[in-house]
Amino acid sequence: MSSLKEVRNRITSIDSTRKITSAMKMVSASKLRRAQSLIVQLRPYARKLNELISNLSGSLNKDENPLFKQHEEINKVLLIVVSSNRGLCGGFNSNILKYTTKLIETTYKEQNAAGNLKFITIGRKATEFVLKKHGNLIESYDHLTEKTNFEECVGIANMLMEKYSNGEFEKIEIIYHQFVNAGYQEVVQEVFLPIQPPKVDENSLKFETDYIYQPDKESITEDIVPKILRLQFYKAIVDSVASEHGARMTAMHKATDNATDILKDLKLVYNKARQAAITNEILEIVSGAEALENA
Repeated sequence: MSSLKEVRNRITSIDSTRKITSAMKMVSASKLRRAQSLIVQLRPYARKLNELISNLSGSLNKDENPLFKQHEEINKVLLIVVSSNRGLCGGFNSNILKYTTKLIETTYKEQNAAGNLKFITIGRKATEFVLKKHGNLIESYDHLTEKTNFEECVGIANMLMEKYSNGEFEKIEIIYHQFVNAGYQEVVQEVFLPIQPPKVDENSLKFETDYIYQPDKESITEDIVPKILRLQFYKAIVDSVASEHGARMTAMHKATDNATDILKDLKLVYNKARQAAITNEILEIVSGAEALENA
């Protein structure tokens, strides 16, 4: 049985850890409320704009706007990987990195072998992963996961649209976590560019939306499409941030519960050891008294 001092030290150490994990859980819960409120308000608006841009893709001549151009062969690909800056959030980072690794080894194996697979990372964990495993890193924006700024997201989205329009890349995808609830976040692989045509559901009666353009289709498309893409990029970052806080809150809640269970077991061990020590002391005193009487 462990000595009383060893058990006391373990109890003190685990109790300190429990206080830290409990505090981290409360901080993440507070941040999650703000992030969740933002993504819940943003998501319906972004979804409707996404439907609009998909319908535009189906009615436009692809030569009118380079952002709609679909390449028959995809040789040059840009992956935007979104993670967190810190750990202690369960499988949040490992899930995104495993998904990215699988994507590189399967879907983009040829592009990666030819050196035509490039990366932009948002989050320190993704940056470290790309630099260690691949190295084709164009830019990193690790601070965006801590302070999500719409203006900076607009600047990044503009840069991505310019690179695609110039033919620097033939496909741009974002890999991030989509927030479902505090206990579950889903890894999503989303095509940012080119703009995808609308999906046709053969099992339902779905008619193509016909728009009336005023003053004309070209000028409206050139104005509205970049705005929608900027919002889609911003939504992906906000989704990932909300997912991170949800994952960390859940992980810290489980860690706190585990620490509480361990403390109960250790206190039981401590009390048993203490009782055994007291019993031994009493036996020694009684034995000593009897020895003195018989002397």
